[in-house]
Formats: sequence, C-alpha cells, structure tokens
Amino acid sequence: MKHFTTVRDVPDITALAKLALSYKQKPPSTQFDGKRVRVGLLFLNPSLRTRVSTQIAVSNLGMDCVVLNVDKDGYSLEFAEGAVMNGSKPEHIREAAAVLGQYFSILCIRSFPGLRDKVEDYSETFLQQFVKFSGIPIVSMESCTLHPLQSLADLVTIIEHWNERRKPKVVLTWAPHIKPLPQAVANSFVEWMIGWGEAELVITQPKGFELADQFTNGASICYDQKEAIAGADFVYVKNWSSYHNYGAIAKDCNDWMLTGEDILLTNDARIMHCLPVRRNVELSDEVLDSENSLVIEQAANRVWSAQAVLASIAKEIR
Repeated sequence: MKHFTTVRDVPDITALAKLALSYKQKPPSTQFDGKRVRVGLLFLNPSLRTRVSTQIAVSNLGMDCVVLNVDKDGYSLEFAEGAVMNGSKPEHIREAAAVLGQYFSILCIRSFPGLRDKVEDYSETFLQQFVKFSGIPIVSMESCTLHPLQSLADLVTIIEHWNERRKPKVVLTWAPHIKPLPQAVANSFVEWMIGWGEAELVITQPKGFELADQFTNGASICYDQKEAIAGADFVYVKNWSSYHNYGAIAKDCNDWMLTGEDILLTNDARIMHCLPVRRNVELSDEVLDSENSLVIEQAANRVWSAQAVLASIAKEIR
C-alpha cells in the first residue's frame, strides 16, 4: 500500500481490518522491522481521537512522531501553478511538500472543507498536492471528502461484533445538528461498506441531503428513517450538511434524532457514531448510554486501525 487516502488505495480491505484486530489482541512492543520510520502528523484542523490514536499507533510501532499544527505553526501555502507570489502567502506547496518529504518517511494530513465551494472542496487540492510533490506515502487523517482512518475503525468494529453467517444489515442514518458538518465521514463509511461487500447497506436521510452519487452507487437509499432501520443489525448515526445545496443545514428535522423507541424497530442493533456527538440532538442519552452503544469501543479501535495502516505502508518503504 503506497498511500492511504481512500478505500481504493487498499489492496485487501478485509486483510487490513484483520491486521488491525491482530494488533488489538497482541500489540507489538519492538521497533518496526528495525527501520527508522519518522511519521509527520500535520493538522490544519482540531482533533481529539485522530490526533491521540495516531500518535499512540506510531508509538506502538516504535516509530518516531512529529506533530505540526500547520494552521498555527506554519505559513499559508500557495497552490496555484504559475502564481506570482506577491501577496500574503510566502510559500508554495511545491517546496513545502518536497521539504517535508525529506524530513519524514510517512506524512499524515488532516484538513476540512470550507463548505462554500463544492468544486474546490471535492477536488481535494490540498491532499493531492502533497501526494504529488512530497515523494513519500500520504495518509489522510480526514480530508474534505473522506475520512478513511475512521472508516477502517468502523469496519473493524462491525467485524468484531458480527459472527452470524448472513450479511449484516447496516444502516447509515442522517441526524440533526446545529451547524453544517462535512460529508466526509458519511462518504467514507459508504465507500468502505460497499468496497467490503459483506454488508447490506442502507442510507437514510431527508430529501435534499443525498450524498454524492460517486460514493453511494451500490447502496440502497431510503427517505423514511423508521422504514430504513427496521431489522437493522448496526445503525451508524451521523450528521452531514447538504451536498446538492452545498453546506446547507436542515430545519425542522429534529424527529430524525435516534431514540430508544427507534431501537425497538431494529434487530437489537448496535449503535455507532464517530464522535464527538451532541447528546439529545443527534442521539438521545438512553441510546448513547445503552448496552447497544459501541461508540467508545469504536473510538478505541482507531488506535489499531491507524497501526495497521502505518505498518502496511512502512513495509513498502525501502
């Protein structure tokens, strides 16, 4: 595996998830293959789980780690080709990425969309320019459109809690929120579930909150949440702002908050959420605090998932 920015970078999805689970059962305690691997973590946006879990994963593998808050510690970068740099941006991505490529073995990057310009956000310019100019493996710690480290942990959690012979019914349900959030987690979860191919996937959301077709081909779409979750084995709760009316939030959709009553419609479904979660807005206390909730274990699996990704990439480094 050369990069980790999308499920399409992964040669064998199930094998990667099983590697994560093997690390969970028996964490390594020695330096990775005797190699000196230095990992850079670049954050343009705040993070709790991603930052801590990735740092722990690096440490578990015996690698070196340097964390940069690029929005505070670095310059504003110029991305335009042929730019005349006589404005406020003192450094071009060509030099910045290339220099970091000299310092690190692997570069992990986190950046959010502006949710104002759909074309700009979905072009993934920031991430792809680092892929192009750094010359080293790039790991996405969340980008404008995808969050593959989260999705791998989600898959690990589902595999861990499913031991029946049939395919589980997995429902991704939109939830209310007080502010616009990216589509990245939802896009990524759908991409990974479809790529895995071992689940019956249903996406449910209010009309106008459909995800981009490039991610949802192969999934069933339902606009009635109660109909969608009927008989579900796993329910993944997540808000996202509108893709078509880009960045817009919903009004008068509070009845989409998942409650204990809703769980009675499911097959005693396990409940998932990527966190942070707004209690009694996205999910009720009774659901979050119930035995059905997997949100803490799901977050804990972020360590083993990051470990599996970094180890798989490091094996290819010469």
